[in-house]
Amino acid sequence: MSFDPVAPVSLGRTGLTVSRLGLGGAPLATYFWGNDPDSARSAVQRALGAGIRHFDTAPLYGLGESERRMGEVLAPAERDRFVVGTKVGRLLRPSRDVPDERDAHFDFSQDGVLRSLEESLERLGLDRVDIAHIHDPDDHVAGAISSAFPALAELRSQGVISAVSVGQSSALTDLVRETDLDCILLAGRYTLLDQTGLNELLPLCEERGVAVIAAGVFNSGVIADPQPGSWYDYAPAEPWVLQKVRTLSAICARHDVPIKAAAVQFPLAHPAVACAVVGMRNAGEVDENLELFRTNIPGDLWTEMRDEGLLDERAPLPGARLGSST
Repeated sequence: MSFDPVAPVSLGRTGLTVSRLGLGGAPLATYFWGNDPDSARSAVQRALGAGIRHFDTAPLYGLGESERRMGEVLAPAERDRFVVGTKVGRLLRPSRDVPDERDAHFDFSQDGVLRSLEESLERLGLDRVDIAHIHDPDDHVAGAISSAFPALAELRSQGVISAVSVGQSSALTDLVRETDLDCILLAGRYTLLDQTGLNELLPLCEERGVAVIAAGVFNSGVIADPQPGSWYDYAPAEPWVLQKVRTLSAICARHDVPIKAAAVQFPLAHPAVACAVVGMRNAGEVDENLELFRTNIPGDLWTEMRDEGLLDERAPLPGARLGSST
């Protein structure tokens, strides 16, 4: 079986329709990622032209570079061709130490959230975003619940945004339980390497009707390149991680399937997961990820991984999701 990467899917109860595959905007930036503007714009252009309609970015990605480069392509396009999400919780302000540079400062206050969205819209060149994610609130959970979420919920009630979400947080379970979220961006916690999302978070999302956007499917890159020095969970991978990836890769090789194809398709089998967002830096990577989604993966590959103890027994295996093809 395989998945159609541009198949339209409903993002839970949000009323938004996204593609099964979304473009993650972090690698569009030069700062930290080393990407150039032309390559970044080519990624967004290729994605939009290929039928991808879900685009994710944040002020933190390149300290505004990702939003600006994404907006240069999206702003002139027909607005109903895409759904765009950005994040709140950090404001970009002039650096105190380096002239002409900026720093990102945490701010989960109501005023901070409104300023963040206003500044994101200016960088994107758009009059609205569809999804607002509360970004990295791990050390600011109380503020996220008491200030950031109510501010976004009010914007949702006014129709200014369509969905309130939380992205990349160890406190996702608490936030889903204590607030009325529409969706979440789950990074690195439901992948070939890490299925801890099955313990509480994914069942809770399914129960509450919170749509899950799978992200970090390559776990910081180690699944794509399991070599010493590769990163896992934002740090250099330990030997046991590299060995597990090599074991997974060997199973994929026996079935003539790229491990990256297995990585992007695996999360989509869970009923709570609506779609996946994958970082892409140029048009070539867009084409590659479209092909990974379309790669036929035999059911025996998944059962072998499970039988070898590499996948949690509770994890649904791909093969019976709407929007898939055989």
